[in-house]
Amino acid sequence: MRKPYIDNLRNLTILLLFPVHTFMIWNDFGSKFYIWQGEEKILSTLIVLVNPWFMPVLFVLAGISARYALKKYTVGEFLIQRVKKLLIPFLFGVVAFIPFQTLYARKFFDYYEGGILENLQYFFTHLTDFSGYDGAFTPGHLWFILFLFLISIMALVPFHFLPYERISKRVEQMPVFGVFCLFLPIWLMYYLGNFGGYSIGKNFALYLAGYYVLSNDSVMEKLEKSIKWLSGLCLIETTALVVLYYKFSYYGDLWVNFIGWNWILVLLVLAKKYLNKSTGFTRYFNRASYPVYILHQSILVVLAYYVVKNVNGIFLQTVCICMGSFGLTILAYHLIRQVPLIRNLIGANNPAASSGAWNLANYPQK
Repeated sequence: MRKPYIDNLRNLTILLLFPVHTFMIWNDFGSKFYIWQGEEKILSTLIVLVNPWFMPVLFVLAGISARYALKKYTVGEFLIQRVKKLLIPFLFGVVAFIPFQTLYARKFFDYYEGGILENLQYFFTHLTDFSGYDGAFTPGHLWFILFLFLISIMALVPFHFLPYERISKRVEQMPVFGVFCLFLPIWLMYYLGNFGGYSIGKNFALYLAGYYVLSNDSVMEKLEKSIKWLSGLCLIETTALVVLYYKFSYYGDLWVNFIGWNWILVLLVLAKKYLNKSTGFTRYFNRASYPVYILHQSILVVLAYYVVKNVNGIFLQTVCICMGSFGLTILAYHLIRQVPLIRNLIGANNPAASSGAWNLANYPQK
């Protein structure tokens, strides 16, 4: 039996990227986007509202998945799967999709009139800050897939020397407060391997926390019993986060990691309680979410370039970009599924639900 709440939480988080990346067109974070229309505090605050947890939770879920995957597969099979499901789609995406984002960034900011082939040459021969907003090389949003691949490989070392079974009893004895305090090592790891705010150290810690701690049924039961105070604290923190950012643009590292970890614990418990059912949505997006992740931002950036030039008003622009990019991405996903070679390269080839890059194994029900 699967644990559908893990799939549903992952799928909903992936869909959240459409509004988040749409709002980035108006961010006030001091860094532009591929298409940038100036600063809009409300839209930036909406990003801040979810930013502490919405990518970190994906690394936690990947760590939970890895625990069960390594029960089903040998280490060698696991490595082969990681190459096929993560590294190859990453490399293909960097060549086939990311250059379109930098092409339209150059068109928007520099009034570039050259073609895609000339832009490809520029893309692969220029290195700056890896943002790609100036047309130079960037992994774009596929940084997540690259990090997940590297972390999956790195984590095999602690998994070998400190097997889950060796510490499972100690983990089961952890009080809820101890689980809550894991935000401290996660925060400290943020400064290890940090590339412009994208931290391989922090995400490695989140992956390990998912593997060793949050995959443990006893821990989840304790969190369920504490959901009232965890949720109450979360609401207070989130209110303070919004006020501090909207009024003072405050977004401190410790503060954000504290809130993000609290949200992850609450979301896992709420998902287990309310989303632990396999529906048509679950089955569809178990197959679609990974290709959708790979495709979505390139489509969104290209669409945004034309929308901001031809549609008046921020409200209409955000609706057109968010909903339009979602519809076009789903359409592109279905078209690509008809092309065997390409669908293999972006993880859209497997008809079995949720057996692609996000997961490698079924989750046993208690």
